[in-house]
Amino acid sequence: MSLVSGPGRAQVAGGNLPNELQLAVEKHVKYIQSLDTRKDELEYWLTEHLRLNGVYWGLTALHLLGHPDALPRHETVEFVLSCQHDNGGFGPAPGHDPHMLYTVSAVQILVTVDALDELEKRGKTGREGVGRYIAQLQDRDDGSFAGDEWGETDTRFLFGALNALSLMRLLSYIDVTKAVAYVQACANFDGGYGVSPGAESHAGQIFVCVGALAIADRLDLVDKDRLGSWLSERQLNNGGLNGRPEKLEDVCYSWWVMSSLAMIGKLGWIDKDKLSKFILQCQDPELGGMADRPGDAVDVFHTVFGIAGLSLIGYPGLKPVDPIYCMPLEVVNRAVGR
Repeated sequence: MSLVSGPGRAQVAGGNLPNELQLAVEKHVKYIQSLDTRKDELEYWLTEHLRLNGVYWGLTALHLLGHPDALPRHETVEFVLSCQHDNGGFGPAPGHDPHMLYTVSAVQILVTVDALDELEKRGKTGREGVGRYIAQLQDRDDGSFAGDEWGETDTRFLFGALNALSLMRLLSYIDVTKAVAYVQACANFDGGYGVSPGAESHAGQIFVCVGALAIADRLDLVDKDRLGSWLSERQLNNGGLNGRPEKLEDVCYSWWVMSSLAMIGKLGWIDKDKLSKFILQCQDPELGGMADRPGDAVDVFHTVFGIAGLSLIGYPGLKPVDPIYCMPLEVVNRAVGR
């Protein structure tokens, strides 16, 4: 899956826009299908380190759009398996080092296309090997998680561990209690969470911390009113959301902010009509894809999170998204046995 930006651009805010904006479903499907045909562009190879993430983003968008078979299942599974290492972890592309973030995307893809059995049959390890790879990245003293063998810690990695292990029903492989304690150590006075203890609140980190607590069934620890207030203040006059105070709006925060609000039961604290209009202005209605904001080049990262944000607020015709996993709700329900 190519992470090349463009070729299309989002509509320009204030330009000659139709009165009733509509989601260009078929155009977005074709855009995602075309992403792996741009191998003659330098950017295709410069973004190889995100290839597996890109497959997850594109596949998830297609499922939410109601086109789950738009990418060939066999080729998708083959690519994922080709990224696995003997230690159970996955890299972003064949030959790249394993890392938590790519391992999570690999699990999410395999669960989405109902192919965990292929991992058991043809992977370099089965799901238990993947579980052991993830578990050995936990610091058993403070509960945090490293992204890989080099030891960088980040609450994204902690959430990724709980995400992937819960989808494989292997949460017992880690110390969940200590992971929860580490998340709590990252809580701030404003109700938000940072990348590590003492770091400033950021909508992306709030999503991963609240998501980790949701998986651990410890949302009781969240100051929901205070956090809901901070998150609702992320909406700007144009309807878009930013990640922290005094920053520009970005369509990806339609996911990070709204999913966090959904998990704490405060989704109504955002003006959904204004947000929906902003997201739709970020799409290219002719070539497909979404950009970070109106007028910019589209890419698959912003496409999936724009579509997921619309799904969260009940945009007509989209499949329901799970606010914790950013996967189709029916897929997650099947995986975790809800």
